[in-house]
Amino acid sequence: MSDTLLRAIARDAGIQICAASTTELVERAHEIHSTTPLATAALGRTLTATAIMGSQLKAEDGSVTVQIKGNGPLGAIVCVGDSDGYVRGYLQDPAVDLPLRADGKLNVGGGVGRGYLMVIKDIGMKDPITGTVALVNGEIAEDLTRYFAESEQIPSACALGVLVDTDCSVKCAGGWLVQLMPGVKDSDIDKLEANLAKLESMTAMLDKGMSLEDIIRAVLDGFEVDFLQTSEIGYRCACSREKVERALISMGKTELCKMAEEQENSEVTCQFCDKIYRFSRAELQELLTHATK
Repeated sequence: MSDTLLRAIARDAGIQICAASTTELVERAHEIHSTTPLATAALGRTLTATAIMGSQLKAEDGSVTVQIKGNGPLGAIVCVGDSDGYVRGYLQDPAVDLPLRADGKLNVGGGVGRGYLMVIKDIGMKDPITGTVALVNGEIAEDLTRYFAESEQIPSACALGVLVDTDCSVKCAGGWLVQLMPGVKDSDIDKLEANLAKLESMTAMLDKGMSLEDIIRAVLDGFEVDFLQTSEIGYRCACSREKVERALISMGKTELCKMAEEQENSEVTCQFCDKIYRFSRAELQELLTHATK
């Protein structure tokens, strides 16, 4: 079954929710980057959040970039999502491993550390929209909740999860984001908060076979729910030889000339999908004619 994203609202209650199952795309990221379970969880949570946020963009060709830069051993995490919910991402050190937390769970917060989260939205305007917040605990879901509250002034709650199997593959992954719309009643907020307090983790619900519809109904228990849209999402890299050539040209003549002189053949690896692009010295010299100093 393909990864999917489902949007819904609580009828007459001013609450909207988006839930996503992302098992396949997180497993794809694990395969590409050869991540440890800890790195898989950190990258998978960020990819899931980015898919949800990308699906919220109004611009047809819009994109959102989520950057998490903490002082933990995982280093920077960068994920990019398109408006159709497809994502790509990488982290600085995919080989990091840490002891489990006292509760037996992966120590994602320890792997990420303290630092900041930045969201960059490109919606076709002259300049992208950027928001930055300090990390709450590096567990990512709580950090995104702070981002929505402080940068977008939208009261939100978020859950993200990746369950790694004994063979290090991804058993299940997903998340949900619930947000309050203007005019929501205090009584409805209280009801929602009571639901969230008793809710199981995202991976626990997925692991027991609950559908996205079931999960949304659990979050919005006691509300009339209208399901709006289901869409397919996945891992997709947008790299191409033409884009790599433009990136090389943007380095400038000095760096490009140095690269051409040092070796007969050069390789450029895409950070998002690990695809290798090879350039001969003659090809680099041809690119030099388009580069500025």
